[in-house]
Amino acid sequence: MKKLLVTGSSGLIGSEVCIHFARLGCEIHGIDNNQRAVFFGPHGDTRWNQNRLQKTIKHFVHHEYDVRDRDGIIKIVQEVKPDVIIHTAAQPSHDMAASIPFEDFDTNAVGTFNMLEATRRYSTDIPFIHLSTNKVYGDAPNEIPLVELEKRWDYADKQFELGIPETLRIDQTKHSLFGASKVAADICVQEYGRYFNMPTVCLRGGCLTGPNHSGVELHGFLSYLIKCNLERKEYTVFGYKAKQVRDNIHSYDVARFIEEFIAAPRVGEVYNIGGGKENTCSILEAFDLISSISNIPMKWKYDESPRIGDHICYYSDLRKMKEHYPNWQITRNLSDTFTEIYEAWQSKKH
Repeated sequence: MKKLLVTGSSGLIGSEVCIHFARLGCEIHGIDNNQRAVFFGPHGDTRWNQNRLQKTIKHFVHHEYDVRDRDGIIKIVQEVKPDVIIHTAAQPSHDMAASIPFEDFDTNAVGTFNMLEATRRYSTDIPFIHLSTNKVYGDAPNEIPLVELEKRWDYADKQFELGIPETLRIDQTKHSLFGASKVAADICVQEYGRYFNMPTVCLRGGCLTGPNHSGVELHGFLSYLIKCNLERKEYTVFGYKAKQVRDNIHSYDVARFIEEFIAAPRVGEVYNIGGGKENTCSILEAFDLISSISNIPMKWKYDESPRIGDHICYYSDLRKMKEHYPNWQITRNLSDTFTEIYEAWQSKKH
């Protein structure tokens, strides 16, 4: 039985990973201290997810640690002796980072470094999977020429017809402080892989989503948007005519890719993980889709000021992932994902 250590185990990706690998017969150790509730208040609380894991997974052990606790992290890795480490813990909001810069950098950059060094001291042979972000590219995607369509922006340059590749630069551009702290983490994960020959990977996520997301206004785009629709609450759009585009990937498909990587790990790799072009939508298109599912008109208002570091159009070029791991593919399309999130919010209401 493989033993997994998952940080951020009560979050969207962390909890999905725990459930997925438990079904494969793995022993799961989760690290989480519900810091999301500190960052976002009661609506960001993830204890319900922790309770769900403890009730539904036979071989699940919860560890109440903070990734910023260097000595504690080194100790827990030595004690658990995992076969795989999956690092999903983060301060995830690029809007919030500017108001809590020390907490953001200490969580994202230093916390990741703590995990890497704890792993190296224990073993340089076990896979280390890090959930990075497309925000490591900063404003670079916004420099690509765009075409304006009726309800979305899209790339005018044929070079990016299938999305953003991993070769796009990540420096000499504005990121938001969140993006900068995640760049630091991303580079460290690559460096530990290359310098110490460790099987590490950075998964630069597009819009990661799913029914177990505690979506709030500052993080969790689709989850929060669908919650607003269901509660008939006004949703605020910031800039770009509400035509900004994201690719959306269900958390299950993220867990499936991690499974493939663990089976055939590579050293110091980087992948853009998202739904790809087929699973893109703009905010306007998201409004239309959820309204068609719920039969509730979307209430929204427009603020002309775009969010700092926001991408006008971003979707992931999945060709490298599919070339390296041909057994992996997207299994949940956009409509399925919207429906699952809608039904999850419905069940919480009752």
